[in-house]
Amino acid sequence: MEGSPGSSSLKGVLSWAVRPWTWSRTALRRGFQCLVALSVLPLTPMTWVWLTSAAHRVTAEPGTRWTAEVPAMPAALVLGAGVLGGRPSPMLRARLDIAAELYRTGRVRALLLSGDNSRKDYDEPSVMRDYLVARGVPAAKIVLDYAGFDTWDSCVRAKTIFGASRLVVVTQVFHLARAVALCRTAGLDAFGVGDDSSRDWPVETMAYAVREFPASAKGLVDSLVLHSSPRFLGRRETALDRALAG
Repeated sequence: MEGSPGSSSLKGVLSWAVRPWTWSRTALRRGFQCLVALSVLPLTPMTWVWLTSAAHRVTAEPGTRWTAEVPAMPAALVLGAGVLGGRPSPMLRARLDIAAELYRTGRVRALLLSGDNSRKDYDEPSVMRDYLVARGVPAAKIVLDYAGFDTWDSCVRAKTIFGASRLVVVTQVFHLARAVALCRTAGLDAFGVGDDSSRDWPVETMAYAVREFPASAKGLVDSLVLHSSPRFLGRRETALDRALAG
């Protein structure tokens, strides 16, 4: 009730809270510490993904011998990035070209293509396979994961469903640190190769880079806090084993 003792007390507390110059030295110090913590907190997930992946990634710079910096691994995990009219999006094409180069140079012996096939009229992995086959990668060396709905799902499924233990993860540079960090947190010995999309798509790249802040926070929670299971897990697949044995 207006004018009651409780109302007066509340007004007094609020008045004190919005006038920091009336705080004690201890309260000021604690308030400053809270502000610092709140300012640093949003950067924690990005710091985590960068530090976790720092020694395990390289940019596929045109005209350089970037493949020499990639350790030989059994397979490459190529993450989906959208298809348009039955064709890979420009960024996905760049990822697939990197994967094809890794195969041609012998850095990997098989390709695991992970993407979204959540509805009948949208099939990222099959489009990715067709693109690679048209560029000379043998179909027998290509394995499809139709339930790679996000980066964490793709990493966990690569290990638990397809039995991968060591792989090269392929994506764009803006996404590379998170992809490598999540795959390594999922228990994979992962190294990452990224396409520097800022050369051809600077505006889109900036937008995607900004999106990495909340995406990294989600990835940290999924992987380190909740240990989330993929949206679809399923039974153990042997397709990757056969591709590597062939």
